[in-house]
Order: sequence, then structure tokens, then C-alpha cells
Amino acid sequence: MSRFDVLTLGNALVDVLVHADDDFVARTAVEPGAMTMVDAARSDQIYAEMGPAIEISGGSAANTAAGVASFGGNAAYIGRVSDDAFGKVFSHDLRSVGVHFDTPLATTGSPTGRCLVIVTPDAQRTMCTFLGAGAELDESYIDEALVASSAVTYLEGYVWDPPAAKQAVRRAASIAHRADQRVALTLSDPFCVERHREEFLDLIEGHIDILFANEHEITMLYEVETFDEALHRVRGHCDIAALTRGASGSVVVAGDDTHVIDAYPADVVDTTGAGDLFAAGFLYGFTHGKPLATCGRLASFAASEVISHLGARPEVSLADAARSLLGD
Repeated sequence: MSRFDVLTLGNALVDVLVHADDDFVARTAVEPGAMTMVDAARSDQIYAEMGPAIEISGGSAANTAAGVASFGGNAAYIGRVSDDAFGKVFSHDLRSVGVHFDTPLATTGSPTGRCLVIVTPDAQRTMCTFLGAGAELDESYIDEALVASSAVTYLEGYVWDPPAAKQAVRRAASIAHRADQRVALTLSDPFCVERHREEFLDLIEGHIDILFANEHEITMLYEVETFDEALHRVRGHCDIAALTRGASGSVVVAGDDTHVIDAYPADVVDTTGAGDLFAAGFLYGFTHGKPLATCGRLASFAASEVISHLGARPEVSLADAARSLLGD
């Protein structure tokens, strides 16, 4: 029996979330509604100009781990943060929601990464990301015993840029499969797909059991015009693909089986974390033996909860809120 249901690995970031108008986004000189990489100095400048904000540990894979824990699952996380104020915020927040995180704080290298999330009145999010220490993850952070004792190791596409982090991902996948455990990957962002298409295709076909992607990412990965074409291509490249389509719901494919899942209705406040919590719901269901259709419904439910408020973490116990879906 596995010690952990899901171990996630990714860029450790502190999310700094603020409501602001379109004029503020324009003044930052970044693309509205997109994620823009910035250096430490630019991050500090935008942070200084922001109004009162919510600061909470974030990063895509960490959000997924928090979601799994909210469902009542056993979740763990691997990521690199520094021994600074943001690093302490990250560590405290993640542990406080029940996620196992024992990676030592780094005393050398870059400061802890942060993602400045500007949410405009239309619920659109504009992100200014400084990866910082998170981008300095390497193989030394991969705890073999931790990976081997986790039913699913979930990898974040965002970590695929630095060569050292790429090797860490490959090592984690190799350890998991040697231990007869599963490996999941989220494509994370269209820009990740554009930069790493060939490597992602090779990784998915040879090393990934469960793939998460949205409609834009999966069509870009296979360089096709329609979602149906992408669906046809991904089928058979990995055991399971869970593909989101925003308000149109999601589709889960496994072999010859196809499950179409409706989106849960929600008053959209902030779309930050929707994909992260979708993965959390799905992986919680999967590691607890639920049918794939139920996994998809749990995923959709978790995504609907997180987009109904500011921030990328659940505000309620997902275990309690989804009791009827869990059959408890």
C-alpha cells in the first residue's frame, strides 16, 4: 500500500493576488490575460505598485497537492524555496493544509519565486512570474523513497525549461515506474507546449500514464485544427488523458472508452488554479478506485469551486462539499 496518494513536483511559487482595473494591467506593460516571465527587479517593482494583496503558497503542482489534501487524500510535494520571507510563507501554507513538504529551505541561490496575479473585473488573470529558487530544482531534490511510496507522481510542464529540472523530472518518472507506480503530467501552458513539443510527445508516449491538458494545449501539441483530431491522436499515447474545455466541460479518454463530463455551474470570480484543481479532483478519485467518469466529475467540481473566489486553493473542504459525488 502506498504511503501517499499523490506526490506533485513543480515550481514552488508564492501567489500574490490582487484585484485591479485594466489600467493597472496596462501600466505593467505585460500581455493582459497571459503569463509573462519577469526578473527579480521587475517583480519587485510591480509588487511595490500593487494594492493590498493576498499572499499564499502557490505554483501549479502545489495547488494540486493542496486540492488532493482538501478531498481527504494523502498528498506530498517536492519543490525548491529559499530561506526567506516568501519561502517561509510557502512552507507554512502548504503544511497547514495537510500536504507533506519536508524539502529543506535553500540557503544559496535565488530568492523564492513568486507569481503576481492581477485579477481584473472580468475575472481575467494576468500573471507576472519570477521563478526564482523554483527554477533551480535539480535531481538532488528527488527523494527516491518518497516517489516510490506515492501511487501517482504528478509532474508540472512548467518545470521543463531548466535542464537540471528536466533531469529531475525524468528521474522521478523512472523511480515511480520502477516501483510500479503511476506518472501523470500536465502540459501546463500553451507556451510550454510550443517550446517543448517534440520532447513532450516523446515523454507522453514513453513515460506518462495520465495526461492533463486543456483544449488549446492538446491541439497545439499535435498541431491539429480541431479538438476531435487531437482526441484521436492522444488516445493510445498514454493510458488516460483528461482534457478540459472550459465552460464546455471535459473529456476523459482511456483506450476505447470516452467519458464526456459537463462543467459545474459557477459564478466566475478568478480562473486562477482551475486546471490545478481539476487535476486534484481527478487524481483523488483515481487513487481511491473511483470509475473514470466519477474522477472526471470530481475534477469538474473542484475546478468550479476554485474559480468561484479569489485564489488558487479551495476555500471549503472539498471532501465535505463533494460528499454526494463520493457516495459517502
